[in-house]
Amino acid sequence: MDWRTRGACRGENPELFFPVGTTGPAPLQEAEAKTVCRRCPVVLPCLEWAMDHENHGVWGGTTQDERRRLRRYGRSAQVA
Repeated sequence: MDWRTRGACRGENPELFFPVGTTGPAPLQEAEAKTVCRRCPVVLPCLEWAMDHENHGVWGGTTQDERRRLRRYGRSAQVA
């Protein structure tokens, strides 16, 4: 079974995981998306996939900036 079929995000509005900008409602939207990720049984496979394939949105409990930092400094870098 594909890990994506077991994601906690499956029943959520996809727009939640793609906040627009960094001001206004975006930080709250990002926090809500990360809350979904924290209860997800496949957060690690999701993050691994996103590290190699996804540059936008919240995936595996991380933002695009957090994944960029992980790529740059290694996967052992701390994520906020």
